[in-house]
Amino acid sequence: MASETVRHGGGVVCAAVSSYRATRDDVRKQAGTERFVEVFVNTPLAVCEERDTKAMYARARRCELKKFTGISDPYLAPENPEADLDTVANIAETNANLVLDYIKYQGFVR
Repeated sequence: MASETVRHGGGVVCAAVSSYRATRDDVRKQAGTERFVEVFVNTPLAVCEERDTKAMYARARRCELKKFTGISDPYLAPENPEADLDTVANIAETNANLVLDYIKYQGFVR
């Protein structure tokens, strides 16, 4: 749906969460590389575990959850994301403004 919207000149924001580069690269190709913005929400695994209010990481470490990203399944960080958001150093509002500044600079929004 997103690629069709973009193909017809529309703008789309998608949370295409994937731990594999190849999958993210496929999404970039489908959407069109000239207007695709990959945002890396850069959070160390230890911080993800600290912030985990549902104890999913603890369950994964006890092998109760299979193929859990970062524990029993790899996470391959983007190599060249258009935006790399540091969630330890920055608050959410700062990171949101970084993305907005980038897409404004690129001419995607006014």
